[in-house]
Amino acid sequence: MAKTFTRVTRAESIDDRQRHDVVREQIEREFPPKSLSEKGTQSIDSDSAERIGYQIRKARTAQGLTWYAVAKKAGIPSSGTVRAIEEGKDAKLSTVQAIAAVLGLRLTAEATSQ
Repeated sequence: MAKTFTRVTRAESIDDRQRHDVVREQIEREFPPKSLSEKGTQSIDSDSAERIGYQIRKARTAQGLTWYAVAKKAGIPSSGTVRAIEEGKDAKLSTVQAIAAVLGLRLTAEATSQ
């Protein structure tokens, strides 16, 4: 028979807070957070600030919308598609246009020299 747990909610005491701080420090020493370069994420520079995914994320978060809300408004079946576009993955132009329209963004195309 499965055990049932009762959630106890109470204000955190000073002792609790200190104990949690010690545990948090130990965990961060044992499992340090990855740096941006280790995560495969680049820092925001002028090139990435011009990328479509960055602009979409910036507009979405400024409007307080979730991936799900943007996908639903744009008529996209999966919120993962919005996330993938923000991460710079390939997507259909019609999908990017629908997301941009929901967020009030205007897409423009520029020729680049190669």
